[in-house]
Amino acid sequence: MASRILIHCDLDAFYAAVETLHHNLDPTVPLILGSDPKGGKGRGIVSTCNYAARKYGIRSAMPIGEAWRRCPGPPHGIGNYLSSTRGLYSRASRKVMAILGEHADKFEQASIDEAYLDVTEYCQGDWDKALAFTRELQSKIMYELKLSTSFGIGPTRILAKMGSEENKPAGIHRTLPDEITSFFNRRSVREVPGIGPKTATKLAEWGISTMSEATEHGEIALARFTSERFASWIIRVVEGDTSDDVSPLRSRKSVGKEHTFEFDQLDSQVVLAQLSLIVTKVIKRAKEMGVAGRLGEVKIRYQGFETHTHGRSIPVAMDDESVFMRLAYGLFAENVDLDRPIRLVGFRLGNLEMPLSRQSTLDFEE
Repeated sequence: MASRILIHCDLDAFYAAVETLHHNLDPTVPLILGSDPKGGKGRGIVSTCNYAARKYGIRSAMPIGEAWRRCPGPPHGIGNYLSSTRGLYSRASRKVMAILGEHADKFEQASIDEAYLDVTEYCQGDWDKALAFTRELQSKIMYELKLSTSFGIGPTRILAKMGSEENKPAGIHRTLPDEITSFFNRRSVREVPGIGPKTATKLAEWGISTMSEATEHGEIALARFTSERFASWIIRVVEGDTSDDVSPLRSRKSVGKEHTFEFDQLDSQVVLAQLSLIVTKVIKRAKEMGVAGRLGEVKIRYQGFETHTHGRSIPVAMDDESVFMRLAYGLFAENVDLDRPIRLVGFRLGNLEMPLSRQSTLDFEE
């Protein structure tokens, strides 16, 4: 059976790029998004930054004060420091996704800045046509939206996603079906989506740091110190035998549910009990869809229809009910006005991703 042709698109430094366009900034000047640095005395963290800032060693989750020390802002430094502009990113994302999905056989938005395309039929199974088509997409997004993109082309989701990381920024990498083995040769296990730092560390304890070393052990030997499931999966990755499915169903941006009370509530325990039920239903629905999320958002509507949403992201996509239950309770406790009657409460799971990107699904300790 002929291999399918999948394309993975990853927008380069998306949030920083959108802010650069919105504020008409120079992309060669470091841009750091996050908490107020307060002249280097801020206590928050960096949300993200552009490639110019990364040259100074700045990265996501770094203390904002440390970022300022490495790259000061005005009046004595060159760094630009901004807080995120609400709603700006979703609008830019919709425009990109419209271009990406126009000609694909199947299209799946994996997150606000990532998407998978199946172009097997559109490109008539021709890998050269797929490469040319990808170049057209990249040029069109840059010409119309002024946003840089990186693409990976491969026969499986993992290979396409890894390909988009190869030549960032503004790169394109294609892995043909007969190049899969050489692609993984001597490649670090940490580069494979789904193998997190915890699992990589445990593999290293057994002398395995590359995919070549993993395959040299073989499935039976790997299973002795990992698990049969993990050993089987990692061998299938190298053999190009993992998922090649692109599902429009998973293009849903979020899974959510709301409840409107029959009478406006001042009893926070009643509201929390309802919120708990909603979180359980949302996570159950996510599991049925086969998706996980990195964003939890609580919605509160007060008497008079004034509505507020409060969200928080986690580092890895999950579908663990207990994780999002704690997150929802925390968001509610931190933001609710207990003196105002509540008309509606809701919960939304966002930034959806495929199960293979969840660390918990591949950790052989489970």
